[in-house]
Amino acid sequence: MDTKELWDNVLTEIESFVSKANFATWFKDTKISGFEDGVIYLSVPNTFVQEWLLKKFHNLILRLLRESSESILALEYVIKEDVKQKNQYIPTKSSSPTKELPLSEYYVNKEDNLNPRYTFESFVVGPFNELAYAAAQAVIKNPGITYNPFFVYGNSGHGKTHLIQAIGNAVKAIDPSKKIFYFTSEKFLNDYVNSVQTNKIDQFKERYRKYDMLIMDDVQFLSGKEKTQEELFHLFNIMKDNNKHIVFSCDKHPNFVTGLEDRLKSRFAAGMVIDIPAPDHESRVAIIKSKCASINLFISDEIVDYLADSIRGNIRDLEGVINLIVCQTETKNKSLTLNEVKDLVKNSIKQKKLLSYKEVVKIISDFYKIEEESIYKKTRKKEVIKPRQIIMYILREDFNISYPSIGEKLGGRDHTTVIHSYEKIKKESKVDMLLSKEIQEIRSIIG
Repeated sequence: MDTKELWDNVLTEIESFVSKANFATWFKDTKISGFEDGVIYLSVPNTFVQEWLLKKFHNLILRLLRESSESILALEYVIKEDVKQKNQYIPTKSSSPTKELPLSEYYVNKEDNLNPRYTFESFVVGPFNELAYAAAQAVIKNPGITYNPFFVYGNSGHGKTHLIQAIGNAVKAIDPSKKIFYFTSEKFLNDYVNSVQTNKIDQFKERYRKYDMLIMDDVQFLSGKEKTQEELFHLFNIMKDNNKHIVFSCDKHPNFVTGLEDRLKSRFAAGMVIDIPAPDHESRVAIIKSKCASINLFISDEIVDYLADSIRGNIRDLEGVINLIVCQTETKNKSLTLNEVKDLVKNSIKQKKLLSYKEVVKIISDFYKIEEESIYKKTRKKEVIKPRQIIMYILREDFNISYPSIGEKLGGRDHTTVIHSYEKIKKESKVDMLLSKEIQEIRSIIG
């Protein structure tokens, strides 16, 4: 086994799961130091990294290793200095989860591929995801019937994977006899291609059809893969006809996934399609406090509010900064000040590209299928008024542009007109579910 190539491949996968700050903090200077009797020994720079990887990333690392080689049974951690001094890779006592704790606490079950820590008990519910949460609870109460299929979408880091795996774990807890399988669309694609190459397509079909619930993550990666989509279509029909449940996640609404067949889009729409938008301020505060409580980290309300204000949209970025705070707190042996936390945020979170107001106008005009130029004109056409008001709302709410500036950019309108439009959309979006859904989809496209 080429352990260097193996670990390089795993690191490449990990980069897509965690934030840049998280990756740099916890995976720098790690490497596989040995492989023996099915156990991978991972060399890490110090005890703190060892304990943190074990606590926070163990399931992810082990799953990726096992996907690369079925001969890998367990993962243990060793301190780099121990390897140098002893010239061997005997793990310290604290790095041996297989001897210290139940396997179910650390290992992804190969039978269902579910992460045992993705449960509803650890899922923070807020205004941004309460609808998706409620729908998921309905699925659990009546699997195979209610909201079948269940399709959840949203940008990276909004908690989709946690939610859909929590569904699987909950159903399994209620009825252990249920056969459940979580997998990515990429795995489905690779399995299909391999089955074609080895002339084992019947075994491929049978492998996926035996389950009572299938949970597919990241549907968007099947874009343009016509033959694989065809297999998914047939699998979908068989599962549905036999009252077996299918759960999907995607980075956008299925109607906006290019290269996805219309018949699949139609099947997805037959169940429940629901999005998880970016968490609002109150939800970000709740998430930060929950994460800190889970690792016994105390930070002041002032720092919590700062983090909630500064890091919007991606829960993984929040987790990454919290991990950095823990690391710095341990290193300095003291609590961090607000200014020190600000420096961490400034240096670790990649600043997103800011869209121009013209790009926002184009996105929303395309969404409502109207001419972009009509937004700037002095027209009172009904099909133009609503998109224009939503543009004003988005520019104010999400980009914090002043009312006079918005009016000036959109055809020289008075700032009172902009205020009226903003307040109107804000009020109506709270009671009009269709309008709220449209705004969430627009935000998803804007990213």
